[in-house]
Amino acid sequence: MNQENKAGILYAAGAYFLWGFLPIYWKLLKDTPPGEILAHRILWSFIFMIAIVLAVRKWRPFIQECKRILRDKKQLLGITLASIVISLNWLTFIWAVNNDHVIQSSLGYYINPLVSILLGMIVLKETLTRRQLFSFILAGIGVVNLTISYGVFPWVSLVLAFSFAIYGLLKKTVNISAMFGLTIETMIVTPIALIYLLIIPDSSIEPDVMFTASGPLLIGAGVATAVPLLLFATGAKQIPLSMVGFLQYIAPTLMLILGVFVYDETFSGAHLMSFALIWIALIIYMASTYQKPKSRREKI
Repeated sequence: MNQENKAGILYAAGAYFLWGFLPIYWKLLKDTPPGEILAHRILWSFIFMIAIVLAVRKWRPFIQECKRILRDKKQLLGITLASIVISLNWLTFIWAVNNDHVIQSSLGYYINPLVSILLGMIVLKETLTRRQLFSFILAGIGVVNLTISYGVFPWVSLVLAFSFAIYGLLKKTVNISAMFGLTIETMIVTPIALIYLLIIPDSSIEPDVMFTASGPLLIGAGVATAVPLLLFATGAKQIPLSMVGFLQYIAPTLMLILGVFVYDETFSGAHLMSFALIWIALIIYMASTYQKPKSRREKI
């Protein structure tokens, strides 16, 4: 393994570790409404990204990229929809963490790669091997088991899984760097975030509130959003996709540990069975990515 690969693993793993511990950050803002946290996350992410663009002297290329996207209706639609979908993902995650659904959030990000397979098959007409199809069915059984056991549909897990998978699919339609992409995505929804913060009563955007204990945490939400994404974008370019696929399970594993051992959320036998089915599905899926089909008959 060369130095570039080692550095790539460190960058990507660092991103997933930060994402895994992100529930701790949102818990610190538990007394702030999720919508308000989201608005600040969008606003300060945009400001932070603009600062980075200026710091690395990429302002002119950034403006050129904005003009290029404005001229291309397909790319403009893709990045606009991506900004809306990722905002939904962020809002759901913040709400889930602050309403004691960290385990459900963990389940969502375990399911996410399998949802991406499903979308690839439906939208991009990609073919699945029998192993990949079997892994998807196992994960589906895990979700159904959890629903039947508790009589509550795990909508948090599915919204997180599907929104992030759709976000990834939309990003495929837009040819843009991670730095410019996040800047433009947050720029698109920042006006909505500002309007929301200005019209809600006792908004934390007001100066007297911004100097309270939660003020710096709300500002820091932008850094907490942008830093892991930039680390991931840097690392993903330096290591194989299969390694990225392996590392991505760091984040939901850390969330699961936090939910069970730190926040004392319920983890019953039904949870264990559902997670076990999904873990087995992921192992089968990962194994299938390392082994090419021996013949066309293995595909469906």
